[in-house]
Amino acid sequence: MPKKPTTTREDMIEAAFQLIRREGLSALTARRLAKELGCSTQPIMYQFPNLEELTDQAYERAGIYHTEYITANDDFMEIGLRYIRFASEETNLFRFLFQSGRFDGLNLMNLIRDNVDDSIVAAAAKDMEMSEKEALDCFEILFAMVHGYASLIANNALDYDEESLRKALDRTAEGLMKNR
Repeated sequence: MPKKPTTTREDMIEAAFQLIRREGLSALTARRLAKELGCSTQPIMYQFPNLEELTDQAYERAGIYHTEYITANDDFMEIGLRYIRFASEETNLFRFLFQSGRFDGLNLMNLIRDNVDDSIVAAAAKDMEMSEKEALDCFEILFAMVHGYASLIANNALDYDEESLRKALDRTAEGLMKNR
């Protein structure tokens, strides 16, 4: 009778996610993952005949982690700051999620809708005394700005300074609200 596998598919996905998180996508190889799991490459190659499927699964896991991270607070502005903080604290995951070409074909509004719950938009609209459509329009502009800051920070082109970032986002939001 064949030996029951001790390393599950879920273990492999989690280990791939953690490896990418620590060292970046380029570290994900069957050999490296086998070493992380303490097994041979055979169970990995059996579950994932090519690493693309495993990478896709790790990407989904990273996306869930990212969404939970940025939406831990439902304040409109805090979500933006958490997005930028994610790029600073989880640089490898940020690069994997947003700079590896894996979300090709998504437009900015799809990205926003995938990461921001409708209830958050409704609450922001109420707080800012505007329609949900107006809130989404403002959020689209703020998100482009936030993503730009996050990308600069993830690529070491800008130092993370939360107070300065908060002031810049506040000034931009105030301007958007005045000019709506």
